[in-house]
Formats: sequence, C-alpha cells, structure tokens
Amino acid sequence: MREALTVEEARAFYDHFGRKQDSQSFYEDAALDDLIAHSAFDSARHVFEFGCGTGRIAEGLFDKHLPPAATYEGVDVSGTMIDIASGRLRRFGERARLWRIDGTDPFSGQSGRPDRVLTSYVLDLLPEAQIAGFVDGCARVLDRGGRLCMVGLTFGRTPLSRVVTAGWRTLFRMSPRIVGGCRPIHLLPFLSKPGWEVVHHRVVSSYGVASEIVVAVKSGD
Repeated sequence: MREALTVEEARAFYDHFGRKQDSQSFYEDAALDDLIAHSAFDSARHVFEFGCGTGRIAEGLFDKHLPPAATYEGVDVSGTMIDIASGRLRRFGERARLWRIDGTDPFSGQSGRPDRVLTSYVLDLLPEAQIAGFVDGCARVLDRGGRLCMVGLTFGRTPLSRVVTAGWRTLFRMSPRIVGGCRPIHLLPFLSKPGWEVVHHRVVSSYGVASEIVVAVKSGD
C-alpha cells in the first residue's frame, strides 16, 4: 500500500479543496475540543501550527483561549489555504504570521520560539519517517515545559468506527487522493523517545471517524 501523497500532490489537492476543508468539522470538532481542553493555551506565549489550513483553529484560539499578548505562526504547503487563513486572521494584526512551506523543514522560517506546537489532521498525510522528523523538530524548537499538541486520524475502537476505518483504508489503497491523502495512524509511538512526557492521550470517535489526541510536554533539554 502506498504510504503517502507526494508534497506536490498534497499541495494540488488542498489548493483545489480550499474552503471545503471546513466541511470536515463535523467529525473534527469533538477531538479538537478535547485537544484544546488539555493543551493549556490560556498560558501560551507563542503558538506554532503545522498545517494551518483555513485558519479556523487559530481564529478560535485567538477569540477564546490565548492571552492578549500571545502570538501565532502558521504554515501550510497550500497557497490557497494560506490565502484563506490570512484573510481570516487579518484582524489580529501582527500577532498572527503565516507562510507557505515547501514540505521540508516546517520550522525553517519561524521568527519566535514557540511554547506550543499544534498540528491537527496533518501527520496522517505524511510518511512515518517524516512524522518522526517533525517530532524531532518539535523537540529542537520547544523549550523545556513546552507542549506538542497533536490530533490525527486513527484506528476505530467502536464497532461503527472500525467499519469506517476499514472503508477509509480501502479507499486509500485504491487512490490516496480519494481521501485527501489521509489514512489512520498511531501517533503515540512517535513520542516514545526520551525527553517527552505524555500528559494526555485519548481516542475520540465522532460520526464513526476515530481521532487520536496526544499532548506531550518536553521534559528534557
């Protein structure tokens, strides 16, 4: 089975998908609410989001959770997503900064050292080696006590979600483009290296779609 779309394929898909990305909120919101509840964004100083999408999550953080002085940087491979998110976050002025990346090091253009790194429904598009590289990058940029906050598609644990998982994997085998390059993965094993303390782990199923939530604190230097 093919492991992932290429960067160029993913960019083309999400440039075309555009605002339709927000239509997936029907199954994403329950997992995102759980993630935000355990990520202590109310004490964050600087948030970095890998895969900002339409800026929907960042807007919610600014409106409901981040302190008044907190800043945000977000990246995405899709120019369309960056354009949509930029319009959405324009009202927050210099507190929000966005740029398009080429699919290599997502942290290469950052201007501030984050104490929260956020990624949702992005790692499930990537090859396992690239996921491991991203986690290593988070260990590099986060200070001790900083939090890595992740959500991704995972394998179902309820009867309905197991059926949905099986169907999703079948579609992925047929062509990853059908499901936007996403497939169920396990996030927790990527936090097994020394230097991480997992403070929250949960699998949430909504409308039969299972999502894994992981919040880990950088515990070493």
